[in-house]
Amino acid sequence: MTFGFAPSPASSMPTSSASAGSVNSSVRTLEPAEWATAGIPLLRNPREVVSGLHARHRPVPATAVVAVLDHEERLTASASFARRTSVAADGWEFRNAVLAHLRRVVPHDLRRRTPVRTAVLLYCREGDERWTEEDGAWMWGLRDACTLHGLRCGAYITLTRGGWQVLGEGRGGRRPSSISPASTLSEACADLDPAPQSTGGGAVDAQRRTAAR
Repeated sequence: MTFGFAPSPASSMPTSSASAGSVNSSVRTLEPAEWATAGIPLLRNPREVVSGLHARHRPVPATAVVAVLDHEERLTASASFARRTSVAADGWEFRNAVLAHLRRVVPHDLRRRTPVRTAVLLYCREGDERWTEEDGAWMWGLRDACTLHGLRCGAYITLTRGGWQVLGEGRGGRRPSSISPASTLSEACADLDPAPQSTGGGAVDAQRRTAAR
């Protein structure tokens, strides 16, 4: 499936197709500095969210997991899908993929004055934890998809061989990683730090209840 843009006044100016494509692609990505100043809400317990999503979806490289959390950071819904590696990293394509899966798992919140649910995206990929242009395209796609679905844009998390990293926050860990063995939801809970947590526990609890149905 291909996607196009409505012509704008700028597009009527004489220019080569190659240069026009470069300009459009650069617009559909977010630099780390832009992401850090975008007001993205911090996850209360990112490791718990990442461990729960890894146990549920068992992502492999080139797999994206989009999850919707309520105001108490409990998991409402989630979906995983493979990135089309034949398509260049483009925020427009990624936005459409994220939005399509959000529409399948949760109704929109466009009638609300302010968003009450937050969407986060975990992307499993090759390479290390450093930001890439592909990450920038996913960030752009997540933010735009959240706007169109009436959700608050949440964290963007990468999962690599070295572990997981919340981009723009500097928080991460070595487990799980893209090469971690598949685990169950109960194992993911047991792997968490034994110290009691005041917040964030609802995400894995909600996953366990859903899995038990």
